[in-house]
Amino acid sequence: MGKFSRRDFLKGSAALGALVGVGTGVGSSFKKTKKASAAGNTKQVFSACPRNCYDTCSIVTTVGDGTIKFITGNKNCTYTNGRLCVKGYTYPNYVYSPDRVKYPMKQEGRGTGKWTRITWDEAFEMIANKIFEIKKEYGSTLPIALNKYSGTFNTLSYGIEGTLSSIGYTTRAQGTPCWPAGIDSQTFDFGTIVNSDPEAMIHSKYILVWGANPAWNSVHSMNILQKAKENGAKVVVIDPILTDTAANADEYIEIKTSTDGALALGMAKYILDHNLHDMDWMRKNSVGYQEYLNYLNNNITLEWASEKTGIPVEVIERLAREYAAAKPACIWIGYGMQRHTNGGAAVRSIDALAAMSGNVGVLGGGANYAQLDSWLVNYSAMSMSPPEGSGGGADRMININNFPAQVLDLNSGDPNKIPIKMLWVAGRNPIAQDPETSVSYKAFDSIDFVVTADLWFNETVAQSDLVLPISSIFETWGVHASYWHYWLHINEPAIDPLYETKCDVEIAMGLSKKMNEMEPGSCTYPTDRTMEEWAAMEISQDFLNSKGMTSYKDLLKTGTAKVEGYDAAWADGVFRTPSGKYEFLSEKCASFGHHALPVYVEAKEVPTDRPIRLLTPHWKYGLHSQFQNLSWMQSVHNEPFVEIHPELAQKKGIADGDMVKVHNHIGFVELRAKHTLTVPKDAVVIYEAWYKDQKFNVNYLVEATPADMGSCATGQAGLAFHDQFVNIDKL
Repeated sequence: MGKFSRRDFLKGSAALGALVGVGTGVGSSFKKTKKASAAGNTKQVFSACPRNCYDTCSIVTTVGDGTIKFITGNKNCTYTNGRLCVKGYTYPNYVYSPDRVKYPMKQEGRGTGKWTRITWDEAFEMIANKIFEIKKEYGSTLPIALNKYSGTFNTLSYGIEGTLSSIGYTTRAQGTPCWPAGIDSQTFDFGTIVNSDPEAMIHSKYILVWGANPAWNSVHSMNILQKAKENGAKVVVIDPILTDTAANADEYIEIKTSTDGALALGMAKYILDHNLHDMDWMRKNSVGYQEYLNYLNNNITLEWASEKTGIPVEVIERLAREYAAAKPACIWIGYGMQRHTNGGAAVRSIDALAAMSGNVGVLGGGANYAQLDSWLVNYSAMSMSPPEGSGGGADRMININNFPAQVLDLNSGDPNKIPIKMLWVAGRNPIAQDPETSVSYKAFDSIDFVVTADLWFNETVAQSDLVLPISSIFETWGVHASYWHYWLHINEPAIDPLYETKCDVEIAMGLSKKMNEMEPGSCTYPTDRTMEEWAAMEISQDFLNSKGMTSYKDLLKTGTAKVEGYDAAWADGVFRTPSGKYEFLSEKCASFGHHALPVYVEAKEVPTDRPIRLLTPHWKYGLHSQFQNLSWMQSVHNEPFVEIHPELAQKKGIADGDMVKVHNHIGFVELRAKHTLTVPKDAVVIYEAWYKDQKFNVNYLVEATPADMGSCATGQAGLAFHDQFVNIDKL
């Protein structure tokens, strides 16, 4: 299949016992790994957090007598600067938790909890027999599906994609639930996603944090925002929720949910009317600017923007005036605000605001969303070719955001459709995290054989026939890069794998060996490399050359190195669009069924029988269904709750602490109400998480509603997570 590009990553399935001490620092600098103590029993190695997180920390792990004794951040990385987040500091608890999946195990009856320990050889034989059975019955491996995403972004975790590629053409869950509408928007405008180095925000004079909450989800960026404030910058947060980030900003602007595009267009109209736009920049660097300016003149008024957003006209005027006058000014576009049926259109309007004000390509400016230019890796673990004579001709893609419904359709008994007979789940907990949980259970029930590779006995594992124990980052090699900052990290094993855990590449190699023993030539995955050799293959030679390195071993000296040249994204004025310029008017956008210009798209209509919006943001102490299951985290937050504004609660007769039923047309949940002034008066907030010992799951209320964009860059539309509507009643 050859070398994989970052575009392939976007269009693929991802394309992430003992209580020991943690600390905040063990020295000012770390130049070498394996720094021996006087006793000779202690060493330090570099690890890399592979979670789906902005901050992507490089870690220094101190090991003594084969046990993790201490972890802290790597000061060689100036973005994280030697610090971790609260989740990161709990990693030793993560590794040594007694709840880990320790051995391959098979379950007698899904959901029964009747697990039996088996050997790896038995597990590989079970899987191989099922693969051979399917190939014999259907003439191909298309009835075998992979549902994998971002539970770990360690590049060796892409061994599971390679596993399925090496047995034949299969069915893949394509797309991403997370960020596709915004990716498409910036692909249409700039040519791809490239943000300025977040460390360069210290040069900004005005920062709009638009729909992001770094105080919870990118804590190291808060230090950068603080430094910018000390340098004289004003930080303004635009969000429907009064977040911790908003509480620490200079100003908080509460906006009606899903009206962000109207605010951006209103600000742009004021800037245009008062001749504060940068006409020279637009003439030199863009196409379609005149059509965009005409749209503003003919369609946008500040009174209209105020009515849509709930923000007073005078506030929009002041915000626009301050933003245009401050040079440079930057906008941080968060992922939450694009999870709507008009989210992609909103991001295009924000991009246009940055461009027309001349804040693109300047140090401290930009419309900063995400980047993948630091992912200078080869994806060798996934770049496999199928065996000769594989039936099917190509992989079959189905939407990761509507995976259960599409599985049920394929398994409906229609003789013209090839069903899903086997499912492999890795790096995901779809029963807990996918929308329409009831449909997910039905989809799993329709599949003959389910294999899940995980660290924990979560809801998805409970609905599986076979669970494979996965090693943690401290027990394997790896390479990891951020989609926000520009540092690339190497991960060296700190300890030997506990129990019988393996990483995805080891599993791929073991299965390949077993399949070829049983049927020679049936699997192409290599079996003659060490994990260190696999990790060395992942780091691109271009990256090594740019850093003056000759091999991956040079990276082991510092644990991390920075991809340079991104202080100001698009500073050279060369965009990756068809025209080579910034495109206010994008024919490519129009070819995907959207308006060529960044116009306003109406928000999803509120149903009359479900007048309350449901918002489901991330919880600060968890990451989707990770970390929350640890005993320490459970002691902080082990009971789900719904946040409700006192005015809405009074209308519903709900007192603080009452048990309530939140319900809509697809399901319901029961949980405790918590009064707070931080949420909108027409919405409730339930944080998505996995509660290990409870059956609670907010996704019983979340419909698989597609966002407006995503199919260009990732192959599938995103999810409108925040366009969900409910009713709430006291129990």
